[in-house]
Amino acid sequence: MPLATTASIVAAAPGGVCAFNVITLEHAEAVVAAAERVGLPVILQVSENAVRFRLGRLRPLAAAAGALAADAAVPVALHLDHVTDDALLRQAAETGFSSVMYDASQDPYEENVARTKAAAEWAHENGLWLEAELGEVGGKDGAHAPGVRTDPGEAAAFVSATGVDALAVAVGSSHAMTTRVARLDHGLIGALRAALPVPLVLHGSSGVPDDELRQAVAAGMKKINIGTALNVAFTEAVKTSFAEKPSGADPRPRLASARDAMIEAAAHLLRTVAVPPA
Repeated sequence: MPLATTASIVAAAPGGVCAFNVITLEHAEAVVAAAERVGLPVILQVSENAVRFRLGRLRPLAAAAGALAADAAVPVALHLDHVTDDALLRQAAETGFSSVMYDASQDPYEENVARTKAAAEWAHENGLWLEAELGEVGGKDGAHAPGVRTDPGEAAAFVSATGVDALAVAVGSSHAMTTRVARLDHGLIGALRAALPVPLVLHGSSGVPDDELRQAVAAGMKKINIGTALNVAFTEAVKTSFAEKPSGADPRPRLASARDAMIEAAAHLLRTVAVPPA
């Protein structure tokens, strides 16, 4: 079916929506296959870090993801994630992305507002939906060092001042967690939901247990970002493949097992967050 938009998928979802970060073609194939298996829409995300890994080129991975999305039996959208580089932001519209997460959260509040407002104005002029972040989500060096949680009043002022379409908030999750032990502040999620006119986004969802994810969606979280969970599934499957068959130069069997493992992980998470609030 035609490439969907992030805005349409988020608006139509009765519960939460999974947005998976993809690095390789196998990641993207696995996410689309999982979404088709469970019959749910999905968002494919490409981060600035992934672009850096792909030798600084956005277009090749975007083209592959877009082709998969166009062939999918369920709605699939493309999202450019954690963009700090304005030059990369400006590649989004011409490479099939319908949305961008612009990340100036490492800056002082006033500078974050100014940069994000300019990014949102450009995005809207070019038909893009813009997500931003307020309150630093832990788990990465520098811009994402652990920081204070998002204040509802400040978040409402930020959204009003910048005109963003969605807000990633710090409520207890952390990027790059390989174990699912995070505990979220569900009261804060509810307060943020009540204070803001835009969808809430949970970053660092790989480390959040199923019951916490369901509670987060019930409290008001809408877009659920997932990356590390796929990478864990990929890596463990490749390690098992080597343990079972150390020899052999053909990478396809190992990549196939990794893709299968990511399909299972993605399908489980898609089902988990799609449950609408009671």
